[in-house]
Amino acid sequence: MPFTIAIIGRPNVGKSTLFNRLVGQKLALVDDEPGVTRDRREGNGRLGDLEFTVIDTAGLDEGARGSLTARMQEQTETAIALADALMFVIDARAGLTPNDRAFADFARRANKPVVLVANKSEGRHGEVGAMESYALGLGDPVQISAEHGEGLSDLYDSLRVLMPDPTEEAEEFDDDDIIVSDEDLAKRPIRVAIVGRPNAGKSTLINHLLGEDRLLTSAEAGTTRDSISVEVTWAGRDFRVFDTAGLRRRARIDEKLEKLSVADALRAVRFAEVVVMMMDAQNRFEEQDLRIADLIEREGRAVVLAVNKWDLMEKKGSLVSGLRTDADHLLPQIKGAPVVAVSGLMGEGIDRLMTAIQQAYAVWNKRVPTAALNRWFEQAVDANPPPSVSGRRLKLNYITQAKARPPSFILFCSRADAVPTSYLRYLTNSMREAFDLPGTPIRIMLREKANPFAHKRKRPS
Repeated sequence: MPFTIAIIGRPNVGKSTLFNRLVGQKLALVDDEPGVTRDRREGNGRLGDLEFTVIDTAGLDEGARGSLTARMQEQTETAIALADALMFVIDARAGLTPNDRAFADFARRANKPVVLVANKSEGRHGEVGAMESYALGLGDPVQISAEHGEGLSDLYDSLRVLMPDPTEEAEEFDDDDIIVSDEDLAKRPIRVAIVGRPNAGKSTLINHLLGEDRLLTSAEAGTTRDSISVEVTWAGRDFRVFDTAGLRRRARIDEKLEKLSVADALRAVRFAEVVVMMMDAQNRFEEQDLRIADLIEREGRAVVLAVNKWDLMEKKGSLVSGLRTDADHLLPQIKGAPVVAVSGLMGEGIDRLMTAIQQAYAVWNKRVPTAALNRWFEQAVDANPPPSVSGRRLKLNYITQAKARPPSFILFCSRADAVPTSYLRYLTNSMREAFDLPGTPIRIMLREKANPFAHKRKRPS
């Protein structure tokens, strides 16, 4: 198991900034507003030759039992229990506060190694605040500036004495650009992003998959801010599932923090392999739902449509058949995408949803043999030849698959700029039926075949 470090402290002391610095990318949302982080977030941290798991947590704060603040603190306590060591962060410029002193006692009671980090130590005021931190009784403070990357060598020295010998550097690569066997695909966790409008029940669904209240849920829309990833095993198959903030129409987003949350959700979509677009059963296929589905298709991700809160619906039998019809009519660009009625709260339809995710993933990775592809192509063109444009016939030569994830094809032809979009749509729909490619985005790129006589000059008359 990797060495795990939890970053704790009161709100707005720079925990998420330090987390981002250690993982080497801006995963956690950062803003001047206190309490941005709510759920705990894990990442692969690295400092010099030290490699470890780092957990960003919500700011330690007091709240009434059952309140959102109290449940945020429960998430922090869980992170402390999982950690091998703690980084207790204070704001050196603000100096010690009563909350810092109270939570220092809390950290000591955890009975785990604690590294005291005086963040924002740059400048004279930071130096004074760092000296004050000796009063916490947690040892010498490590003075850093997470924002500017100062003092990290001192932080390295403090962590090095707590950790086992560093591991050898692992080779990194981008798995989207390589061809893998079916056996390898079956072993890798499927990256799944759960997206949808606010309060569609995304976090509730993931908590049911995990069998625990891992993610904060609330009747209030907008509870989720960061895109949190969790590991899920279902029926022997591994998944990495990303919970995301609710996506509203751009015109309704005013606050900077919500804009950051939406940008984080969109990044999760781009990182995912399968995206579950979740709708509220009582308000399904609204305009924003259609916009989100169209975004997923443009990003080239496999799509599964989940209609949540199905336990609240009456006359379910007659409604299920209509879901398929509505989806194909309103979302022709992903015709045939799986539609599953679920209840994240009650667990209804979860098996069907996980099966649909695996099926969508398999289709997204599908490759069509070139010989079979061109046999279909000849039949499709004979059945419906391309239209003439400006009195000139379009010649379509042959087609080949360039890659999967999603299935992408190159069509060699004459006058690529003149091929109508409607004809490409015809070829796409025909291909879906011929090779069983329901729902997945299909890309057809046009390429003009070189003219073998282009280099020859005309003879003078």
